Amino acid sequence: MAERIERLAERVSAAGVDWLLVSAPLNVRWLTGFTGSNGVALCPADPTNPAMLLTDFRYTEQAAEQSGGDWKVVIASNDLLGKGLADHFPVSDSADSGLRKLGFDDTHVTTAQLATLSAALEGQAVLEAISGDVEELRLIKSSAEVEKIRAAAELADQAMLELLDGGLIGRTEVELAIALEFGMRSRGAEAVSFPPIVASGAHGALPHAEPRDVVVEAGQMVTIDWGAKLDAYCSDCTRTFFAGHVEEDLLRVYELVLEAQQAACAAVKPGPTGRELDLVARAIIEDAGYGDNFGHGLGHGVGLDIHEAPRLSRHGDKPMQPGMIVTVEPGVYIAGQCGVRIEDLLLVTPDGSERLNGLPVEPNVVS
Repeated sequence: MAERIERLAERVSAAGVDWLLVSAPLNVRWLTGFTGSNGVALCPADPTNPAMLLTDFRYTEQAAEQSGGDWKVVIASNDLLGKGLADHFPVSDSADSGLRKLGFDDTHVTTAQLATLSAALEGQAVLEAISGDVEELRLIKSSAEVEKIRAAAELADQAMLELLDGGLIGRTEVELAIALEFGMRSRGAEAVSFPPIVASGAHGALPHAEPRDVVVEAGQMVTIDWGAKLDAYCSDCTRTFFAGHVEEDLLRVYELVLEAQQAACAAVKPGPTGRELDLVARAIIEDAGYGDNFGHGLGHGVGLDIHEAPRLSRHGDKPMQPGMIVTVEPGVYIAGQCGVRIEDLLLVTPDGSERLNGLPVEPNVVS
């Protein structure tokens, strides 16, 4: 944690504030290790000041244990974004130094919270909006984070293989989703990254379809999107299967998506922006006449959260860097007919990328 404090302190200093208030739960967890439901972190620009983790009485022992001694744990009132912070906010070093400048992430502090915080800190600090400092640091995964995500992906792969051994035809979408979630949990996942998506036939045309109490029939395609959360980190994968046999018209759509997906995966390396990677897949799908059927972005970052920076989309302006972990998941969705999505989880390496999940992407017929 000390290294993360140091890196964030450099950004706080560069932003021209004295302290940064971190309130988003996942950002607090990434910085401090604290997993409780009520905690905020105060990171100083001056490394001689202690980094502070504020929580309430319920988490006295937990906060001290999880923060590993790198954070000064302060037990405050439950109102951490109000009186709790005001009671423990660091005072100025000298009488003439003026009010401290406190940065806060305006993407995570609501208008109501800001009003409460401003009133509580009146005379103690000047509030300044700063966005995305912790998220910027979270973009690049450490080797330990990579291994946690790799392990989550491998666990999810094994759960899918078990599901496929039981077949698809004759089972409902809900049954398959429950079985897949059980398979991940029984292998040690603390949770699923998100509720599994299972969509057969025309239902596959909904990118975020919810599983129904509808039986999978022979000749349909079945799109399954799933992920495991292990040791706090998420995995994400999508495969589209053929139930029983391959219909030629469906196979052509599948092969188009596969071509786009593989081309985009091959393009993932340090340098290209998310927008440029999105265009690799989108151009192939558009050239085949299905541009209007690919309405979402190519992918996204994955880590403590299932959707985090960077974005691989028309709006993705961040260049890829070694240590980023991203999904590549183009899709074609034809209303009333079918949907195909193929998704892999990639680690950006110094000279390209590495796939973290292991299931094949070639057309797979499952009884």
